[in-house]
Amino acid sequence: MSASPRDLRVYESVFETIGWTPLIRLSRVTRGIATPVWVKAEMLNPGGSVKDRIGPAIIERAEAEGKLKPGGTIVEGTSGNTGVALALAATLKGYRCVFTMPDKMSQEKVRLLKAYGAEVIITPTAVPPDHPDNYVMTARRIAAETPNAMLANQFYNQANPEAHEATTGPEIWEQTGGRVTHLVAGAGTGGTITGTGRYLKRQNPKVQVVCADPAGSVLAEYWRSGGTSDARGAPYKVEGIGQDKVPGTLDMSLIDEFQTVADRDAFGMARRLTREEGLFVGGSSGLLVHAALTVARRVNDPNACVVTFLCDTGERYLSKFYNDEWMRENQMLDTEHPLLAQLLGAKHGGAPEGVVSAAPAASVRQALHLMAVHDISQLPVMEEGSCVGAVSESALSAAALEEHGVLDRAVADVMESPYPTVDATQPVDAIVKVLSKANPAVLVREGGKTVGIVTRSDLLAFLMAR
Repeated sequence: MSASPRDLRVYESVFETIGWTPLIRLSRVTRGIATPVWVKAEMLNPGGSVKDRIGPAIIERAEAEGKLKPGGTIVEGTSGNTGVALALAATLKGYRCVFTMPDKMSQEKVRLLKAYGAEVIITPTAVPPDHPDNYVMTARRIAAETPNAMLANQFYNQANPEAHEATTGPEIWEQTGGRVTHLVAGAGTGGTITGTGRYLKRQNPKVQVVCADPAGSVLAEYWRSGGTSDARGAPYKVEGIGQDKVPGTLDMSLIDEFQTVADRDAFGMARRLTREEGLFVGGSSGLLVHAALTVARRVNDPNACVVTFLCDTGERYLSKFYNDEWMRENQMLDTEHPLLAQLLGAKHGGAPEGVVSAAPAASVRQALHLMAVHDISQLPVMEEGSCVGAVSESALSAAALEEHGVLDRAVADVMESPYPTVDATQPVDAIVKVLSKANPAVLVREGGKTVGIVTRSDLLAFLMAR
């Protein structure tokens, strides 16, 4: 891979490496979709998120306005990424940082902020936006009570959208060659969608700005109601996107459409992006891409161009939606449906063992001997590869005790109804209702050949092991 002129530069500080993130076309999660979808890889910023763009801008604005003096303290309520951006800048400039975060945020984010030397205060998530314990309200109180402190105030600070108007928008316009037709972005503070959307619409008023919002956020309902909704919202798990009130940095007039996305879909898409596209991203990225694909399917035009963001890195969510146990606990992981072939494999240590059976002409004595040798309690009666009947140890033993001559009779004379036959590709659940006291086993076929037998005890052992 050849180096671009930017790669050949020597930078004076980490600030200069922020921005000009790659624009990447998705190719696997978009199969069957005519409209191209491009993602701006903001997780490749030095602090790992799109928020790196606003950290220095907020601090430099505060310095210029005299709100932040040498040795001062930066205070902010954050979902984590803005905190990292501010902490990164504060590290170089010598400021102290205090951040408040809702308790739904990942421990990776908390540890990362502390690694930068910041103080982190955790607040409850399930409180109204105006509650004293809300993370934003707590940050305001700390800023007011701390000498020489400045509240970054990302939700109302116009340096936030202006940073995106000055950098993110122009980058997308140049990288797409002016081809972009749809911008899909989220609204945590509203800075990204406002600043980027404002620039792109100025270049081409036909560009559609779509806001992707998590189910539970109040923003979509507020926009759809024309600003009359007083919805309080509901809890949701995805971080750094959506709101319980409308932030001052969000310009709703720029938005042409809202797409509401459930946590389950957001996390599922984030995991798909990692496994199918090699893009290790957070939940908000999954939410945006899910919405972008919805838009792209509807547009169905190879000449259109949908652009969205990969907001941050998946490394901050390893303990959450990249953890299968966490996903199961939150009912967001599809229940696995094991197949009968898997049950047979588990039963025989990974390799099918075949079926122990008796021929119709075999004697009852021989059938009982087979069951004793193989430690089984029932036996299919097979003829030319098909099950024509079945015998059980209990039934044969009872008959032999009543009449000793039964032992030398042919199995065909005493056999019961044949066992049902089920294909190996069927889910294990398919045989749960089939197995009963009257029907204690099923035969499993694969490729036209009987490859195994599953009994009620086999099924129970398999389910207990799982």
